[in-house]
Amino acid sequence: MTTNKMAGRPWKRLVFIASLFTWVTSAAANATPVLVVDADNHQVLYQEDAGVPWYPASTTKLMTALVVFEALRSGEVTLTTPVMMTRNAIKQAFLESGLTFGRTMTLEDALFAMIAASANDVAVALAEAVASDEASFVRRMNEASARLGLTGTHFSNPNGLFDRNNYTTARDLAILGMEVDRAFPEHRRFFMASAVTIDGKEIKSNNLLLTRFSGTIGMKTGFLCASGRNIVGLATRNGRRVMVVVLGATTERERNERSAQYLTQAFDGRLPSSDAGLVDNLQNRTDVAPQDMRIRLCTDQSAAYEASRDALYPMGLPGHETYLQDQIPGQVHAISTWANDNASDVPLPSPRPS
Repeated sequence: MTTNKMAGRPWKRLVFIASLFTWVTSAAANATPVLVVDADNHQVLYQEDAGVPWYPASTTKLMTALVVFEALRSGEVTLTTPVMMTRNAIKQAFLESGLTFGRTMTLEDALFAMIAASANDVAVALAEAVASDEASFVRRMNEASARLGLTGTHFSNPNGLFDRNNYTTARDLAILGMEVDRAFPEHRRFFMASAVTIDGKEIKSNNLLLTRFSGTIGMKTGFLCASGRNIVGLATRNGRRVMVVVLGATTERERNERSAQYLTQAFDGRLPSSDAGLVDNLQNRTDVAPQDMRIRLCTDQSAAYEASRDALYPMGLPGHETYLQDQIPGQVHAISTWANDNASDVPLPSPRPS
């Protein structure tokens, strides 16, 4: 006969239950969205909170790319259309490109700079080159979002810089990424560059899968303190295509390792089709607001939170298995810019009050 050692110790049972409750509620509060999808048939292979709203950060640029690709297809612009850095473009935050007012590049090069280098200023310049202004371009982004059925998404800018009205879900990002890849196969090369040089200055992609996980064909990473580290990744092996979305990762190591782990498990058949059905049928949560990760990631609480995430996801840490074992030569795209002789650095006068 077996006996329950806690049966006669009610206080220990209470302590155990309280500890379990604390662990469960803490895990729930720190949950971040994950979605793995068979890109060929849209079958969900694995998901956690895929319909919960999240700040997309630079994964926003997937929609910016889609709108630009549509403009290319309709003949509004061409790959040689000049894209000039405007005053509005150069005032964007995190200007890694180093470009100044009036510097100009081809639209083709601008796409590489926006996607591979995640240049926020170039994203805005691209939007202004395609539409009459940034606001008009953002309207196109939201029109495309509605057309694709991205019911948990709203865009407020073309680069993903923080705005409470710029949000999405893992479900919507997966559908968006798969549509970009399906509808515009001729433009896949933009997502495969692991680095660009802009007038000789090299800027590397943050998507380590491109050079460490064979079969990767894109797509986009993103980071804000409010969002954590996001990725929309697509890879193919043995004729099968798998999409992975990880939102809210704490470190680049966690984001890259977890993405590679989910992809490995999917290709190995260890993520059988879940009972979630098709990704299109997942329901977005419209009753909750996006989590703001800033306290956990960008304050004096960050070290403790990062340690807790390292314990959950130790892949790639010393003494632990890594899923990024491949060595793939990077693809570097060279960009040259020129001065626009028609650019004037004299501010336009304010209109006279009526």
